[in-house]
Parts: sequence; structure tokens; C-alpha cells
Amino acid sequence: MQNQPAARARALTKVYGDGDSRVVALSSVDVEFYSGRFTAIMGPSGSGKSTLMHCVAGLDAPTSGEVFLGDAELADMTDNQLTALRRDRVGFVFQAFNLLPTLTAWENITLPLDLAGREPDRELADAIVDAVGLRDRLHHRPAQLSGGQQQRVACARALITNPDVVFADEPTGALDSRSSADLLDLLRTSVDRFGRTVVMVTHEPAAAAYADRVLFLADGRLVDELTAPTADRVLDRMKHLERVAV
Repeated sequence: MQNQPAARARALTKVYGDGDSRVVALSSVDVEFYSGRFTAIMGPSGSGKSTLMHCVAGLDAPTSGEVFLGDAELADMTDNQLTALRRDRVGFVFQAFNLLPTLTAWENITLPLDLAGREPDRELADAIVDAVGLRDRLHHRPAQLSGGQQQRVACARALITNPDVVFADEPTGALDSRSSADLLDLLRTSVDRFGRTVVMVTHEPAAAAYADRVLFLADGRLVDELTAPTADRVLDRMKHLERVAV
């Protein structure tokens, strides 16, 4: 349901190291990611963007604070439960495509289901394959696909489990402009057509403009938010944050 948080964090703090090497990556962050919405996370280099996403996605444990996926608090989960949650309820799209080279596109897409011992929902699978435009490439291995096609396979893999949230960390970083636009269109479609919740870390204002809202981080804190973003408005906010950081 829209306007209900699919994932949220309270007083989220992440500290690396100690003594002179102590770095506060996140400092008491409160954030909600709403169901059926596309949220982009931006900020200057070192602002804590990826750390926030990794903690909310259960890939990294916070130093303190609370993280919830739906009603489930991640701190209450065992390692096995966290593994199952990341496999079954969360989808991931990274800058590195992370495809297995010996598997076909289809086998890479269905890998999370295979690991869980589940069969794909054929109706959903057909809709996703059509959405990513890879029906004639399903039997090709990654080396036989372009970078944009490989990233679309990775996106299909993230959607095939019907996850609560899809987390995308700089998903267009290794793509050319045309492939980037195709991938962002696909993430937008996954929200509008499939009702997915997407959280994307990006440094590109044009990419953030595909989102419903943009959150801005600086020095490990949420400092600003923008709804109905355009590339120009996002760029203006980023320039302001970078001036303040100097």
C-alpha cells in the first residue's frame, strides 16, 4: 500500500574504526521508504549514501538504531533469517552486474528462486521478461550480452522474487547514456506497473529525476528532500550541498 513504509530506520548510526581512525558514516538517521514509490538517495562523496542503503537492506549491521523491513526488525534476526530475507523479500541491482558467467540469462534471472527451491510465477516472469526486452536473449550467457543487456538481466533477477523492496546502488554507473535510460525506464516501470518499491543510490541528477522523491545526505545526516524532482532541481540542490561541504 502506498504511503506505508516498506522499509524504515530510526536513529540509524554506523561507525567504522575507533580512536584516530574513527569514522561516523551515518549519524542518527531517521528515514522511511514508502511502498510503491521510487526514492533516490544522493549526496557528496563520502556522505553515507551506500552505507545507508546497505544497512536498510540488511547487507551491513548498524552500530546502533533500528531497521525494519515491513514489520520485521532486522536486529532480531539470526544470520540465517537475514539470508532468507535478502533472498526472498529484497532485490538488489549493483553497478557491477554480478551475473554468473556459466549461467544463461534466464538461469541468472531465476537464480534466487532456484536457491530458495521455488518455481517462478510464470505470469510474473513473462511480464518481467517482456518489460526488460530480453525474450530473444534468454539462452545467451553474460559474455554474449551487452552491458545494458546484462544490467537488465540483473534487474529482472531483482524483480523475479516479487520483493518488498528493490535496492539499486549506482545501477547506471557502468552503462552508456542509452543503456542508462533503458535501465532507469525499467526501474520506473517496476514501480508503476508492478507496484514495486525502489530505493536507488546515484550521483547523477538525470537518474534521480526518474524517482518520486530524492533524499540528500551530507556528513552522514539527512539534510534535504525533494519531491517531483527534475534534473535541474536536483543539480541545484547538489551544488548547494557541495558548496556547504567545502
